[in-house]
Amino acid sequence: MRLSIVIVNYNVKYFLEQCLESVFASNLRLEGDANDASSELELEVFVVDNASVDGSVEMVRERYPQVHLIANEDNVGFARANNQALRRCTGDLMLLLNPDTVVERDTFSSCATFFTTHPDCGGLGVKMINGEGKYLKESKRGFPTPEAAFFKISGLIRLFPHNRRIAAYYMGHLDDEATNPIDILPGAFLMVSRATLDKVGLLDESYFMYGEDIDFSWRIKMAGFENYYYPNARIIHYKGESTKHGSMNYVYTFYNAMSIFVQHYFTDSKARWFNLLLHIAIWARAGMAWLKRVAQAVALPVLDFAVAFGGFVAVKHIWATHWAANAAYYPPQYTWVVIPIYILVLMLCSWLQGGYEKPVRLGRIVKGMAIGCGLLLVFYSLLDESQRYSRALLLLGCSWTLVSTLGIRGLLSLLNIPGYNLHPTRIRSCIIVGGEEEIQRVSQLYQTLGSTHIETLADTKPDASRLNDTIRYYNADEVIFCSKDLPIQEIIDLMTRLENMPGRRRQVEYKIAPNDSVFIIGSNSIHRTEDLYTEELRTIADPLNRRNKRLFDIATSLLLMLMTPILLPFQHNKRNYFAHCWQVFVGKKSWVGTAHADTRSGIFSPEDALPHRNTPLSPELRQRLHLRYLRNYRLSTDIQILTKNIFNL
Repeated sequence: MRLSIVIVNYNVKYFLEQCLESVFASNLRLEGDANDASSELELEVFVVDNASVDGSVEMVRERYPQVHLIANEDNVGFARANNQALRRCTGDLMLLLNPDTVVERDTFSSCATFFTTHPDCGGLGVKMINGEGKYLKESKRGFPTPEAAFFKISGLIRLFPHNRRIAAYYMGHLDDEATNPIDILPGAFLMVSRATLDKVGLLDESYFMYGEDIDFSWRIKMAGFENYYYPNARIIHYKGESTKHGSMNYVYTFYNAMSIFVQHYFTDSKARWFNLLLHIAIWARAGMAWLKRVAQAVALPVLDFAVAFGGFVAVKHIWATHWAANAAYYPPQYTWVVIPIYILVLMLCSWLQGGYEKPVRLGRIVKGMAIGCGLLLVFYSLLDESQRYSRALLLLGCSWTLVSTLGIRGLLSLLNIPGYNLHPTRIRSCIIVGGEEEIQRVSQLYQTLGSTHIETLADTKPDASRLNDTIRYYNADEVIFCSKDLPIQEIIDLMTRLENMPGRRRQVEYKIAPNDSVFIIGSNSIHRTEDLYTEELRTIADPLNRRNKRLFDIATSLLLMLMTPILLPFQHNKRNYFAHCWQVFVGKKSWVGTAHADTRSGIFSPEDALPHRNTPLSPELRQRLHLRYLRNYRLSTDIQILTKNIFNL
């Protein structure tokens, strides 16, 4: 029997590499291994890449030449990309597998055995846990009927998670540890037989992303087959709930897919009512998400402004009463126009220095306020005498704004608000579990990432109770499993047992160090490279650096456009001068960029800082230059490169 695995990838190189590592570690016979009869299940793997820019294609070609790679020039969507590979699959079984998954050694063989013992099985899903060792309820789902969708949208499903009717969306009445027929197979792991695919057909390409698994599962049921949930096989699925599900794009794309499904399979009357419900849900979710983002964004600045304004007014009143002996000495426009302008300038300078970034850094606030106060004093000195109210009031007001802003951060710290902890940062502690050789390798890799206290547990068959005691003794924040020494099945067992241990006092992050790799996977978000622990350090991803880089691009591109009459005659390529300035100004490009996914494409690159630019660079040297730029980013580097190439714009 042959198993064809299809993996659709889009800019998640690190996850894809770990996924493929786990796939090829399974106890199957690879395609073409005619002399190996260790398994009756033969494996062929397809990776379809949807125009990734993070080096995924190059990684697959270099590390996994046995993979059938389809590299698309555009992002064609999930359904269409899967179909590209399914048309070429030769297996008796086909598996659609997400790249952000890790499989056990016997997952595939166990599922194949299930198909042979259950002839009515058309599709199969498995038990999924996330990167924290917690069960994912998406492992088994019911059809999204109007009633089930209402209970999910309304949130009632959270109050009655095991009620057959109210929790029908996630089939909460079914035991998570029992094999059962289900309605919807999860797209992260969806295995079907050749007979099923021949009768049902390929995925519906009307769905760009989301919903194609619902549609496909429905057609499997309509064709007379059963969909099964099989918890004896397990995978880790690194779902990015916090970043993905909170975005407006996700809300619209998901519910639009649901709308397509309803139009395809519901009667006209039901479809109209269900679509009305879906559109109400879209706008309700979008409205709530927008209000939440706005509230989170403006709450602290509004509080800062209100407290600073109150202090400014109080200082003005005291000064006017005791110095001028007239409480009404200053005109109303000073209170309602000048003071707000003072405060806004101080807050803007603080923001530009990173005073509103998390985690909070008081030094950034002090620096920003000092710059703002200096600018106000300079501006004050340029005003006409009739418009100068009081330099002393300005200085006292700036001092109050600084003190009140710092005081608010102190209060937030006392209230333990995330991101505002002002207490001395405790050195993070991690425990590396595996064989001695692999522990040494991972320790060296991990030490390059910062100040973290490392403990080790040299045990290739660790006991969950002993590991839990070790975690509690060292008050560990992270546990890193070496997959070279510990099978994925054992890692999953340990994660789930540790999560269910009695007396757990704090959350521990679990990470996996793949064999012979330079990264450590541990994020529960798959959308930001900076969430991963890799040797590619993350200073370019710092919000302050990103903002300063963007402000530099805007300011310099605008200045260069204004200086066109002066600079254009000296340009080596006059035709591109204004086009490049405009592309940088609108954000399509940056003056300096790399091939890395975390940066915009650049007019220039770190190589343009070299004295002999025309000398060809080796790929290794070029990569080191780009990585050094990413992890040691300085705005001065962009200034140097732009200045050096001022006549090559």
